[in-house]
Amino acid sequence: MAIRQAIWKVGGTPSPLAASSLPSEKALEEMIVAAPAILDDQWMLVGRQIATRFGGIIDLLALAPDGSLVLIELKRNRTPREVVAQALDYASYVASLKSEDLATIYSAFAPEKDLATEFRSRFGTVLDEDTLNGSHQIVVVAAELDDSTERIVAYLGDRGIPINVLFFQVFADGDTSLLSRAWLRDTAETQANAVSAASGTSEPWNGEYYVNFGQSKTRAWSEAVEYGFVSAGGGSWYSGALKRLDPGDRIWVKAPSYGFVGVGRVVAKAARANDFLLPTATGDRPALEVLKAGTYHREYADDPEKSEYFVPVKWLGTVPLEKAVNEVGLFGNQNTVAQPASPKWRHTIERLKQIFTHWDASTS
Repeated sequence: MAIRQAIWKVGGTPSPLAASSLPSEKALEEMIVAAPAILDDQWMLVGRQIATRFGGIIDLLALAPDGSLVLIELKRNRTPREVVAQALDYASYVASLKSEDLATIYSAFAPEKDLATEFRSRFGTVLDEDTLNGSHQIVVVAAELDDSTERIVAYLGDRGIPINVLFFQVFADGDTSLLSRAWLRDTAETQANAVSAASGTSEPWNGEYYVNFGQSKTRAWSEAVEYGFVSAGGGSWYSGALKRLDPGDRIWVKAPSYGFVGVGRVVAKAARANDFLLPTATGDRPALEVLKAGTYHREYADDPEKSEYFVPVKWLGTVPLEKAVNEVGLFGNQNTVAQPASPKWRHTIERLKQIFTHWDASTS
């Protein structure tokens, strides 16, 4: 059934706020441009009202932290079949964009700024032209959502098409208007579909998970090895993918800028920092009390979106950062968790199994 939301004012006798609306969906677009975090605080807007070569107009275009593109299409008053078909049509155009095309799009959107400079300022990493637009996803922004749109998007998403709907609803509280939002599908799933659908030769996934461990002042690989975990945080784009790991899954861990540093088996589902315990000589203690070599986003510990999340791991083999495996031809990706379906990933696993010789050891 179609998504509906309600907001209640807290009090002795809770009262519902009346549903309202924006003057137009153009007003919603203006709000998004003024405050992109309304969409997702891990996306960087790079274009608006972009003309395609076959006459269409893309409402908004954004970059994710891994350099993948997010096509954002406002539903306006079109029928579900029209808006989804048009978004898919636009996606075929977005898939063809090269680095110079994106630079031109961004210069029209922000004339006084440089795309590479702003990307590094926004995400703290260099924009790699070789991986830029390596994948993309489609987001339909809807002021209201009907059953037909929900069925169409669910059908496509279940078959690996990286498409999602962000549903907005407005409520009135006296003279104040409040905006709420809800995703139709898990954003981590859409993100994973985007990676799996990336251009290039593919093959069936081999069941081996790729995991990024962001060694930095935020988290320390030495502590991950000592206490048995991988972690990510700072936003749902980073931590959400961890929640896809299940007990028993085998993960191959890479530390960006270093190389592959370990292989292990997942012990339990991801847990938020405030709920994650580590074994110590004096018994289990909260992770944020034990870990000292990184900040682990302590400043966001009470924020379920930005908090660090931890996945406990039984290590089968690890190496220190200075001995990380970083050979030409090995797979790399900036997503926290990925299920690569490519010959390059198969080659990477075959090579890593020669180095981490206890990769299939018992974890009991």
